[in-house]
Amino acid sequence: MMTWKKSLGLGTAAMLLAASITGCGVVSNGDQAASGGKTEGGTQAAKKDDGKIVIGMSMDTLKEERWQKDRDIFSAKVKELGAEVKVLAADGNDATQLSQAEQLISQGVDVLVVIPHNAEASAPIVDKAHKEGIKVISYDRLIKNSNVDYYLSFDNVRVGEMQAQAIVEKAPKGNYVYIGGADTDNNAHMFKQGAMNILKPLAEKGDIKIVYEQFSKDWKPEEALKNMENALTANNNNVQAVVAANDGTAGGAIQALTAQGMTGKIPVSGQDADLAAVQRIAEGTQTMTVYKPINAIATKAAEMAVALAKGETVNADKKVNNGKIDVPSILLDPIAVNKSNLADTVIKDGFHKVEDVFKNVPKDQWPKK
Repeated sequence: MMTWKKSLGLGTAAMLLAASITGCGVVSNGDQAASGGKTEGGTQAAKKDDGKIVIGMSMDTLKEERWQKDRDIFSAKVKELGAEVKVLAADGNDATQLSQAEQLISQGVDVLVVIPHNAEASAPIVDKAHKEGIKVISYDRLIKNSNVDYYLSFDNVRVGEMQAQAIVEKAPKGNYVYIGGADTDNNAHMFKQGAMNILKPLAEKGDIKIVYEQFSKDWKPEEALKNMENALTANNNNVQAVVAANDGTAGGAIQALTAQGMTGKIPVSGQDADLAAVQRIAEGTQTMTVYKPINAIATKAAEMAVALAKGETVNADKKVNNGKIDVPSILLDPIAVNKSNLADTVIKDGFHKVEDVFKNVPKDQWPKK
């Protein structure tokens, strides 16, 4: 692929580069600094002339702890493999993410890894990348209705099943509330699909009743808080279980339960193994989370991206339909985490430290080493 520097005059190229690096967003832990477009040893175009592989990562957000870990592990692995990395985060704005992706494409990245904010709105990113001969990996969340090259994620239907099953074990009968994630995120629909695989048969038998189900805009805990407040109000607090799609929405739901003096009395699910969530699990206010080993997915994404940049074949053993094509996919296994296996999962993996997870719990209740 011809770099844009070769096709433009030096003055024009310099102006375009200067313009491209002034866009909003976050550049983090890559070779490009947040305040400028230089890389170590010169501009991105100069690096490309040197034959260096450059991987771009377009992220929805860095506001959540989980995504910061993805970025750091991914960036470190790309560099370990001898390539460079550029990371831009859009703060949950579709227009910003499209603009940032165009910026990375214009700088001549070899492969683009995209964590979409909006599954549908991100499709043009794939088209724009393909016009420049750049392959696209859809990371964790599937880009819908596009010719995206690969999809790397966890088995998200299984995640939802794990969440619901854990709550059913604690509350086999009663009124259930489902607090979903962002309606614009395909993963949120897959989590709900998985949860309903478990809950609907029980509802049909009459064992449980799903009294409230709602998505939470942009995965915001404050939106989940409002949803849970509405659910409690509508049912006069007669709620026995909450299936929440991730740890942020779980936190919002638990905040609403706390206000009604119901904390710890109602089982609540989560996902991502955020520190605040595993602390709540240790304390007994959240029942479980689903741990998706970030090291596994971020490392795999880096390996895939560098391999594709070198023209190597990537083996994807599954297919996931995105509304347009069956996307070659790699789906990793999630892990259900509760108080009994905190030590053998997130702590053993080094994802969190025991002193952080159990800091609000008396030391005699900490797991024995």
